[in-house]
Amino acid sequence: MRIGLLTEGGYPYATGEPGLWCDRLVRGLGQHQFDLYALGGSGTPRPLPPNARVARTDDLGGSGTGPAARNLLERTAFGDRRAARRAYGRRERRRFVEAFHRLAVGVCGEHTAETGEAGTGDELGSAFADGLYALAELARERGGLPGALRSDDAVRTLESACRAPGARRGAAAAGLPDHLAFVEHLERTLRPLSLDWYTEDALGAADLCHAAAGGTTALPGLLAKRFFGTPLLVTEYGVQLRSHYLSADGADRSAPLRTLLAALHGRLAAEVYGQAALLTPGNAHARRWQEKCGADRARIRTVHPGMAADRFAEVGEDEESGDPATLVWVGRVEPAKDLIALLHAFAEIRARQPDARLRIVAVPVRDPGSSAYLAHIKGLAAQLFPDEAAGAHAVGENPVTFEELGGPEAPTLEDTYASGAVVVLSSVVEGFPASLVEAMFCARATVSTDVGAVVEIIGGTGLVVPPRNPRALADACLALLREPERRHRLGAAARARALELFTVEQNLAAFRDIYLELLSHAPVRHRPGDGVPFAHPAEAHVPGSWAHKAVAGTGAPDA
Repeated sequence: MRIGLLTEGGYPYATGEPGLWCDRLVRGLGQHQFDLYALGGSGTPRPLPPNARVARTDDLGGSGTGPAARNLLERTAFGDRRAARRAYGRRERRRFVEAFHRLAVGVCGEHTAETGEAGTGDELGSAFADGLYALAELARERGGLPGALRSDDAVRTLESACRAPGARRGAAAAGLPDHLAFVEHLERTLRPLSLDWYTEDALGAADLCHAAAGGTTALPGLLAKRFFGTPLLVTEYGVQLRSHYLSADGADRSAPLRTLLAALHGRLAAEVYGQAALLTPGNAHARRWQEKCGADRARIRTVHPGMAADRFAEVGEDEESGDPATLVWVGRVEPAKDLIALLHAFAEIRARQPDARLRIVAVPVRDPGSSAYLAHIKGLAAQLFPDEAAGAHAVGENPVTFEELGGPEAPTLEDTYASGAVVVLSSVVEGFPASLVEAMFCARATVSTDVGAVVEIIGGTGLVVPPRNPRALADACLALLREPERRHRLGAAARARALELFTVEQNLAAFRDIYLELLSHAPVRHRPGDGVPFAHPAEAHVPGSWAHKAVAGTGAPDA
């Protein structure tokens, strides 16, 4: 089976968990051929196994890399440099305006029960989809879509849709700066429509498109289904729509612009979910988001992300390892992790159990904002523990230590988890926290806040408290620190649960079955170059004096 694997900003170029998951999938399903289509890929790709190749890459407007990369300024889909820069003629402009108007109506319209002027939600979704595919067909036939999406025609059409009867209240309040900003964002979002991937020798040759995320990443899969009937599988371990809502990039945007952008990404998510043959969210939290966006429950199948358990086996089998008075926190240092609440909780723990210690181990990140937040957290720790803050920052000499993963005190994750008795998660926002699964592989009891997929992961093998509640967090940590038997019992149960649900093996087994299921339901397609079906009947391969006659088609085989 030939799989068109769609990624964005990740495999095979970037590191991190998304890239690791794709690499494990490709290497674990060696019986399939994977053609990688990478959006936003740049740099040198990681080594690939024999069953995988980079079919196409595009950096969405930057300097493309890879054997088939194309800069959109140099070459749009099915056109050359001159076609990309030449303005549309009258016919193309009319096609563009009509298509863009339908898409804009789908984004700006809002159904009201009182008047129903904007139509039903299904009608608005259909308008958005019709406009999207009409733009894709225009780009496929004529090219030049990026320029058209930034044109005066696009701005005027959007303004008309925003002011039409039945438009969203927020959209109706949008001004010219909002319209300009929206069409610029829309052009970036829809750049996959202008790629040269939609040919018989590219995505048209795939038996199945597997998108490693929703949203923009899945757009080529939508078009492959539209143009070739290729089934689309969408895996979401982090919901793109949720990420858009939570993104800090839009803090300075106006309310009308935020309304338009939220509507755009909501419509795109709904179309992806509606057209996918199957959705495989990584947890129930992501599944609920998909269902709220209109995904059919019958086409959703939760597949937990697979994580390598072998590296934690030695720690997990040693129940007596770790300081019985040490709490461990591991993760990216950012406001969503609510380390402020953790420090306040630890101050209460320290008052009630003076020998308690807390290790804060930060995963290195490139975000410059994390340094400022870490400095703030360190300052708070100095205020909460003034008599001890002047001491050395080595484990055992100060109640709170700040370390970096890979440093002398925390060289590996295994060493970090092995050093403590309880692993703590204090977040206010989470998706699928991998640190919890790692702690479970290490047979560590956990105390977590009830956010994201935490309860689904823990499943009764750890303590869960409300977020932003330092007192509850402190009580739960103290309960486990003071009851070693309970702590060991929960840790053993956590390890058994993780080995059953969250390993690479279970993930690969699930996708192995899903690929075969989707292929069995897909219609058989005859592609150019495949040859004539049944040109060589099975009898032609049986030794005998008549074999050459069957091959030559000169008649029926001898009796």
